[in-house]
Amino acid sequence: MDDDARRIAELERGFRREGLPNLILDFSVAEDVFTRAIPFLTLVFVLEVVNAMDIEAGWANLLLVLGGAAILVGAFGVLNVVRGRRFLSVPTRVGAPELVAFVVLPGLLPIVFSAQFLFGFNTMVVNAALLAIVYLVIGFGVVSLVRWAGRRFFTQLGASLSVLVRAVPLLLFFSLVMFFTTEIWQVFTTPGPGAFWTAMGLFVLLAMVFLAVRLPSVVREVQVESAVGDVPLRRKERLNLAAVALISEMLQVLFVSAAIWLFYVVLGALLVNAEVRGAWLLIPDDVDVAVSWFGDRLQVNEALLRVATGVAAFAGLYYAVTILVDAAYRDQFVDALTEELRDTFQRRSEYLELQRKRGVPVVPEEGARIAPNEPSAR
Repeated sequence: MDDDARRIAELERGFRREGLPNLILDFSVAEDVFTRAIPFLTLVFVLEVVNAMDIEAGWANLLLVLGGAAILVGAFGVLNVVRGRRFLSVPTRVGAPELVAFVVLPGLLPIVFSAQFLFGFNTMVVNAALLAIVYLVIGFGVVSLVRWAGRRFFTQLGASLSVLVRAVPLLLFFSLVMFFTTEIWQVFTTPGPGAFWTAMGLFVLLAMVFLAVRLPSVVREVQVESAVGDVPLRRKERLNLAAVALISEMLQVLFVSAAIWLFYVVLGALLVNAEVRGAWLLIPDDVDVAVSWFGDRLQVNEALLRVATGVAAFAGLYYAVTILVDAAYRDQFVDALTEELRDTFQRRSEYLELQRKRGVPVVPEEGARIAPNEPSAR
């Protein structure tokens, strides 16, 4: 391997560490994302086949497993042959046919062998969701991206300090009014766990939607202010950059929400005792944790944790909306993000120049890969 190839490999590893794998020219969903998830997807596949067994069917379970295994192995074997590979070879490319097979085939087993239509449909939905998660985690380097954004968290938080100073007092005022309201305690403690966490997920989803609204403008501003060189960012690079901005803002919202949650857990333990909770909730009160404090018993239970979580989720949504509409924060955030990515874009320019010297087209069409006669440095 020559010096240029070693440098290209080093730069590509750096892009991956920073959660920007899409800066790599020949990075492909079919060959670089789902192929890395083959062991995980295979394990899920096997567990779903076992889970599809009908316990009441007795020895018919054996036929179900054998029939399911034959169908699955045969289907993937045919796909391998169609792609010019050996029947039982491990795929080097996971495209649309393989993904459709992963989603559909395990769901068909309980439908064909035991007429469990709802179970089969749910299996397909879960598999589709798993593929979406794999795509986000590997395709956009979410783990590396969170680690990168976490190391720069306080720098980004400093950009939002003025927003915090303006937003937190008003936020605390409204949340205090909510926290000491009987109806809020009843609303957050009455639903079952499924309904409660679905509602919390709705708060998170709305916050992400508000944060995502401004991502296109953030990407455009960062691209204009950063030295991206003579090669503009491709669509998937812009999406990866949008993911960087989204994760950075989500960490700030999470920090504010976590601080609010901790504040109300402590405040509730100090001021909302068992007698108050009993008067508000009209149900027997269970105490999970009790601590002595200057002669008093500070109590923490599920009801307090639920209310603190609900108020914190509302606070996170409020803060997400605040940073969306605050022009000063937007400018400060873009400036901070641009400064953090300046070195990355300089290395991208060096990377593209090295690839150009090797005869690799640096502006390939979306989805194109480097030709086989142009070996990659990885």
